[in-house]
Amino acid sequence: MKSLLSLGKYFAMHRWRVLSGFLFILLANLFKTYNPTVVRNAVNSVTEKLCNVGTAVNGKEYLLGQLAIVLFVFLGTYVLVALLEGAFTFLMRQTIIVVSRLIEYDIKNDMYDHYQRLDLAFYRKNNTGDLMNRITEDVSRVRMFVGPSLMYTGNLVCMFVLCTAAMIHVNWKLALFTLIPMPFLSLLIYMLNNKINRSSEELQAKLSDITTNAQESYSGIRVIQAYVQEKAMLGFFGKESDEYKDLSMKLAKVESIYFPLITLLVGCSISIIVYVGGIYVGDGKITLGNIAEFIMYLNMLTFPVSALGWAVSLTQRAAVSMDRIDRFMSVQPTVLNDGGRLEDLKGTIEFRHVDFIYPDTGIHALKDVSFAIPQGQRWAIVGRTGSGKSTLADLTVRMYDATKGEVLIDGINIREWNTGHLRHQMGLVPQDVFLFSESIKDNINFGTENSSMERAARYAEYASIHEEIKQFPQGYDTVVGERGVTLSGGQKQRISIARALAKDPSILILDDCLSAVDASTEKRIEANLDRVLAGKTCMIITHRIFSLMHFDRILVLDEGRIAEAGTHRELLAQRGIYAELYEKQAATESTSTTS
Repeated sequence: MKSLLSLGKYFAMHRWRVLSGFLFILLANLFKTYNPTVVRNAVNSVTEKLCNVGTAVNGKEYLLGQLAIVLFVFLGTYVLVALLEGAFTFLMRQTIIVVSRLIEYDIKNDMYDHYQRLDLAFYRKNNTGDLMNRITEDVSRVRMFVGPSLMYTGNLVCMFVLCTAAMIHVNWKLALFTLIPMPFLSLLIYMLNNKINRSSEELQAKLSDITTNAQESYSGIRVIQAYVQEKAMLGFFGKESDEYKDLSMKLAKVESIYFPLITLLVGCSISIIVYVGGIYVGDGKITLGNIAEFIMYLNMLTFPVSALGWAVSLTQRAAVSMDRIDRFMSVQPTVLNDGGRLEDLKGTIEFRHVDFIYPDTGIHALKDVSFAIPQGQRWAIVGRTGSGKSTLADLTVRMYDATKGEVLIDGINIREWNTGHLRHQMGLVPQDVFLFSESIKDNINFGTENSSMERAARYAEYASIHEEIKQFPQGYDTVVGERGVTLSGGQKQRISIARALAKDPSILILDDCLSAVDASTEKRIEANLDRVLAGKTCMIITHRIFSLMHFDRILVLDEGRIAEAGTHRELLAQRGIYAELYEKQAATESTSTTS
């Protein structure tokens, strides 16, 4: 239950609404508990007048007329009090339930903001389904605690105190007999809390697994269909769903004890009131109206007490969910944006004896890497798969911090720069191209202040994708679908290149961005890049060799180290790794052309 204490800051943000809500709970219950008094007085008055009918001096008709007036007055009072109770009950729900929605909104925004500040290491360790489940299902369970659970609990406490005080005021002995079953109910609830808590935690964990499985199935539907694994995936999903169903049934069985037990205990209490109250009426200690009053008080307690089990269940589930939320919210990014430099970039990049070990896998990706790219120069980073090329890109845009050594931008340690400001002046085309489910125009203009069609078209021409976009039915307004599913791999890569160029960055990093385009398109893009990159610092990371594009220098990585460095001609003359890669590529292209 300690995890729910972290909600304190959200309650503080909406404290006036919360306080108003509990004030309305008190007022609604004050009027509600006044109506049994009205009924008691009505029953006593009617009983008295009916007893006097036989001895009436003014005649039976007169007394019956007086009785009708009394009943009319009491009925009017009862209706008026009930209307006031209903009005304050409405206000109670309008404040507390609205607060729960506002807190849900605040928590989701805080989580979304926190998710965006976490680094890549966090996302490598946690799956998307679990992230989505915590921001949706877990937050929803917390909202149910903040709203209905607190409202019904507050209503129960207030109702119990007022009803108990009223019953004790009438006859404390009868009140004591009436409330005898209540401690047993409290003890049972206490005993069942642990079972509910364990079941809720298991249920939430299983739901995260199901969400992850569904998300992966939807994202990888083409692979599933290509390998004809629909039945296998359905079977796996069905197995997970059956386990979730079993856990849900286990929790439902525990929760199902509450309502029958409460009904039994309330029935026992009513029997005690009728029996003991009848004796007290015979002894003249109370009136018939008091018995009616006690039964009404007990009935008033029935729903709040019956809702107690549900409220406890909601609270336990919310505690589990809030604990899951807090665990993610307590994760701090390893890449801290604690630098304050906001100058415009000139464009120099320097690595000084950089080592990097991936925190999630322990892979030693870079080993004592040192180089310096002067402003405005164009360098190629070449190497086999797994040599550490993409790691250089991640460290340059500060997706990670170096394990050892320094990365400098314009001669200043990258940690001293404001990370957002730094990335805003860099363009990155990642190896794993990602497009948003928006229009092509919006994808190209993503990250820029100018979202015009003309701007998108200009940079699409640089990326050699403009003519193809014009052939689409909606042109630049074509929505590309989730992750750009409606486009080919080459089209997605070229739109991603246009997006990076549209930022007009001081530093451009292209990470294996032409692997899915054909040879003729590649040559056009190389020629365009040769023009548009003039004066910009550019790092092109690739496992292929671009012979048509001029590079000031080429680095060859092998097993995380710089194995070779030089110009195209110098590296060919060394007859090392670069020459071997070039010859293999030339042979492959020659074979492809012959075919």
